[in-house]
Amino acid sequence: MKNVKIALCTLMSATMLISCKEEKKEETMTEQTAPAAKSTIEKSDYATTAEGVKIEKYTLTNANGMKMEVITMGGDILSLTAPDKDGKFEDVVLGYTSPDLYLSSNPYFFGAIIGRYGNRIAKGKFSLDGKEYQLTVNDGPNSLHGGKGFDKRVWTAEPIEGDAPSIKLSYTAKDGEEGYPGNLKVVVTYTLSNDNALEIKYEAETDKKTVVNLTQHSYFNLSGKFKTILDHELELKADKFLPVDATLIPTGELKAVTGTAFDFTAAKEIGKDINATDDQLKKGGGFDHCWVFTDSSNKVKEVGSVYHKASGRYMQVFTDQPAIQFYSGNFIDGTKPAKGGGNYEKRSGLCLETQHYPDAPNQPKFPTTTLNPGEKYSTTTIYKFSAKK
Repeated sequence: MKNVKIALCTLMSATMLISCKEEKKEETMTEQTAPAAKSTIEKSDYATTAEGVKIEKYTLTNANGMKMEVITMGGDILSLTAPDKDGKFEDVVLGYTSPDLYLSSNPYFFGAIIGRYGNRIAKGKFSLDGKEYQLTVNDGPNSLHGGKGFDKRVWTAEPIEGDAPSIKLSYTAKDGEEGYPGNLKVVVTYTLSNDNALEIKYEAETDKKTVVNLTQHSYFNLSGKFKTILDHELELKADKFLPVDATLIPTGELKAVTGTAFDFTAAKEIGKDINATDDQLKKGGGFDHCWVFTDSSNKVKEVGSVYHKASGRYMQVFTDQPAIQFYSGNFIDGTKPAKGGGNYEKRSGLCLETQHYPDAPNQPKFPTTTLNPGEKYSTTTIYKFSAKK
């Protein structure tokens, strides 16, 4: 594997000088106990598609030693470390152990950028200005996550050096790709900040009226062991959720969470109500629904958190989006190899996908996801990690 170190700078506190050098080093991403006083971006070759397109891997390290691996296929986050209550860094996202699994299909969308439209669109159809568009249908009768979406495209990467390591990923979806109108230029920037946060900025522009709903599909497991997320405590600052039909399309109702299994307004273990007698849980095989935030403003604010008591790891979620899809990993079927051995089993990871409402192009009462020429789609989501003793 070819490795190129882009920058390595260390602040020498005794002399207040900055020393820079180049260094090559291979490190495991599963565990790190000694934080490194440096911020780096490392580039390496990862794989090649059947069409001969090279896929690159970037390893970002912040000044605390927190690390993230990203590949240009789908902007997939392969790994992301976070400290526990004893300062031990471990990987907290699900990912494949072989490049072949990303190249073949990535059926669970592990770590991927999702677009052009995250979540489901009923029957793969919608209309704009009286013209109907037929999308790729890939989830029963519906279109899910853009069909052959952004997760299956190779993006162009640009590392950004600075106090905190960043990588800018760019992709242009052609007019008619997967049935969507307009040439859509998309830029997604990942930044690993020095307060141990993964900041994600999404930007997009179009030359024809279209619909856009971008999100990130990492599966989190704060234990670092990838066994279950049922012992994780979840809080969502959302007083309503969207009930769904048998194909997981919203019915159009915004239902109060009060008195239901969907009430996470106070933190509770995910496993507490996941097997409750509830038609919505039956339809989703667990939690696979969209929650609507109580604060509907478009400012970046804290919207939820996850806590794993045994490790002490705590993750806060901030966004300017109006909703979040909480998915409890119900369809993970035990057939894909897990980091550390064995296979990923049902509910071994959870997704918190910040977004607009599913099927919004077909439901006029929902906030619009339409993007016009001359407008700029711009949204931010932050996953911030810390630990409680």
